[in-house]
Amino acid sequence: MVFSWCQICLLLAFLLIEDVSRAAGPWQVAVDVGHSLKDSGAISARLKPEFEFNQVLARRLADALHTHHLTVRKINFDGRIASLADRPAQADGSDLLVSVHHDAIDKEYLLPWVWNSAEAHYTEVKRGFGVFVSSRNPNLDTSLRCAVVMGLLLRRAGFAPTPWHARKHPAGDADNGVWYYDNLLVLSKSSVPAVLFEAGVIKHRDEELELLNPHRQAHMAEVLATASAACLSVRGLANSGP
Repeated sequence: MVFSWCQICLLLAFLLIEDVSRAAGPWQVAVDVGHSLKDSGAISARLKPEFEFNQVLARRLADALHTHHLTVRKINFDGRIASLADRPAQADGSDLLVSVHHDAIDKEYLLPWVWNSAEAHYTEVKRGFGVFVSSRNPNLDTSLRCAVVMGLLLRRAGFAPTPWHARKHPAGDADNGVWYYDNLLVLSKSSVPAVLFEAGVIKHRDEELELLNPHRQAHMAEVLATASAACLSVRGLANSGP
């Protein structure tokens, strides 16, 4: 790993003794709302489109980043982005790109049920967050460092990563829910450090309700904002000695 456990311990000490919002510096985070009005993404167990989940959490993340004195570049907040290639292009010049998504599961793991008199599907075998990076990103070290810090602080805050992605993706840091997904354009074509965040599994009926809870959304957004500020504030740490 590019970010040793010793360095993570130093980072946690930094978080405990410093005001990250004051130490953050003039960093800018590009926040991308995954999917769009035309391509709404996965459909939840209660037939709600993923884009709506993404839009709400991205707005909360933008607000939380502002409280840490980070500037925010909003990408696709209106859902009208022209193409996948526009997402990383619009992040050019930022210090970090965070693409906000919610997760689903393959059809063979779905079970049928009826929601509001309509046929729907759900899963019981997958829940939890995931953080993705691409080894093709030109700033892999920072991308991976930020992803690990996000996963670590989310776990410390009580959120659980899903181990499901080990079936298809190499681990960046499995304990903290970080995985490689090299072919995602928003990650691989970005000129800046980039992570894609899957907040949870909307096909899981219980987790869907949790993901719709405003207090939980705000808490998750605050943790992600703190992690972003901390990662960017100590971004030279990964290149220092243990």
